[in-house]
Amino acid sequence: MEEKKSHESVRSVERALEILLAFRPGDKELSVAELLTRVDLSRPTLYRLLNTLEQQGFLVSSGEPQRFRLGSAVAHLAHVWMTSHSIAQLAQPMLRTLWEETTETVALFVPDGVYRLCVAEMESPQPLSFRRGVGYREKLVLGASGRSILSQMQLPAEELGRYLSDPNQDVARLFSELETIRTQGFAMSHHELIEGAVAVAAPFFNGADQVAGSLCIFGPSVRVTDKRVAQFAELTRREAGNLSRVLGQQTRQVHVAAGSRK
Repeated sequence: MEEKKSHESVRSVERALEILLAFRPGDKELSVAELLTRVDLSRPTLYRLLNTLEQQGFLVSSGEPQRFRLGSAVAHLAHVWMTSHSIAQLAQPMLRTLWEETTETVALFVPDGVYRLCVAEMESPQPLSFRRGVGYREKLVLGASGRSILSQMQLPAEELGRYLSDPNQDVARLFSELETIRTQGFAMSHHELIEGAVAVAAPFFNGADQVAGSLCIFGPSVRVTDKRVAQFAELTRREAGNLSRVLGQQTRQVHVAAGSRK
């Protein structure tokens, strides 16, 4: 009898978690009817669990018929998780994989207004290499790591003006370039910020499917040939996708056109 009760309690917890995980990015509220299409529960069981979750602060209901939204207890857990796991810490396995597979300098950037900020870096062990260092800050519009982030913000052309580094820059051309980067899923720069340096970067996303930064590989052009650029593009997209999943992304945002390369 005790074993049966224990099993039922565990199953109730599993069902309650299924309800919480039924909420997706963009879902402000869900009705009971909408939840029934996403969880395999009977209506009476769903109502019972919704009531329990609301009592514990994980859900809040309003209106008639009732609509449910995530409550403050979820925000509390999210805050605890985020303060305990910085993106730089969470990205360490992905950065190390890139570093080991390329032997070039790899870095993690996050957006900071119209800039991007380097929050983690692993320097190439090779004698000829480039590095920027943690704390390096540059405009999003400059360099592969910045433009890979900017491309996923999908700003209309008229809003790109405040991101420009040069007021005479061709906005239409920049808009077209960002669309290409967004489609292929990575950005590349050649001799742009450091003479002789080539950089390849791919964006990663958070649980709200918003761009959260970029992973970047950069090295000297004598080693980073066109063939290696194509390889680096695949690697950065792969590890950026892994980091996105760690950060809670449920669906892949970056659409990669078949055979698309730069």
